[in-house]
Amino acid sequence: MYHWLRPLLFKLDAETAHGLTLYGLDVAWRSELMRFVAAPAAELPVDVFGIRFPNPVGLAAGLDKNAAHLDALGALGFGFIEVGTVTPRPQIGNDRPRLFRLPQHDAIINRMGFNNEGVDALVRNVQASSYRGVLGINIGKNKDTPNEKAVDDYLFCLERVYTHASYITVNISSPNTKGLRDLQEEATLRRFIETLREAQERLGSQQGKRKPMLLKIAPDLSEVELDSIAEVLLASGVDGVICTNTTIDHASVASDPRGNEAGGLSGKPLRTRATEVVRGMRQRVGDRMAIIGVGGILEGDDAVEKLDAGAQLVQIYSGLIYRGPELIAECVNEIRRQQEHRDAR
Repeated sequence: MYHWLRPLLFKLDAETAHGLTLYGLDVAWRSELMRFVAAPAAELPVDVFGIRFPNPVGLAAGLDKNAAHLDALGALGFGFIEVGTVTPRPQIGNDRPRLFRLPQHDAIINRMGFNNEGVDALVRNVQASSYRGVLGINIGKNKDTPNEKAVDDYLFCLERVYTHASYITVNISSPNTKGLRDLQEEATLRRFIETLREAQERLGSQQGKRKPMLLKIAPDLSEVELDSIAEVLLASGVDGVICTNTTIDHASVASDPRGNEAGGLSGKPLRTRATEVVRGMRQRVGDRMAIIGVGGILEGDDAVEKLDAGAQLVQIYSGLIYRGPELIAECVNEIRRQQEHRDAR
């Protein structure tokens, strides 16, 4: 179905199309028409940081910032869904237009700016949902919160989402909130992560269940910066790392009329660099930490590439825009096919 709808959606402003697509998915789910939208993905269970995932292909944060479409998205066959980024207080984000498709590059540029309805609204949506799959909740800070007080915003969100999340992702790598990536600097990150880890363990003890915490990093980090981040994460006992967020390097799309739009670039141009970061982090952390690979997955082989580089799980977003829900089952099936081929050798 998406093959026929995409040309119509691509005639609309990208953000308008985004909202319309989510509305349409909700209608299809309520009308029990999801079988016409996507074929269910095969079961391919995998255990990562103490959680059993039905399959290793998940939805990246950003598509459903407020967890308002969990039921419909959960029916598409994802092994897990990550919602957010959510902030303590509602914020409208950056001015529109702020989302741009680059079809000739299978790419997207966004400068959304953590637009969301606030953490309390997200929690209400999760509670109202019937979705019972693996749920990641991605947390951030409000735009007007200075970096020296950023940890307070993350603690606020962590405490409110902890009960409702399967795992929590700490997002300090979006390029669309001024100064946010400065939190990846080694000394700052060490203090920041230590504070969040203390809260994570306290909440786990209070609630009788420890929830994994992951850090989402940028693709634009130098080798020295990656060394420092890996050292901090290993020392602090963080459960995993998501490689990667969007990139500020637009050289690959410079010829596109939209290529110079401010914001983070995702999609096919990010694939190689994101895979390099996955591979580099795996080399640095060994088997002591889980890795989720995300960036430029537009076909099944791309998902396999991320796993071969060292990820245990993958996430898609831009590929979903260009390929539609069929990409989910394609990725799961190709991962399984490759695994069976290796087992047979």
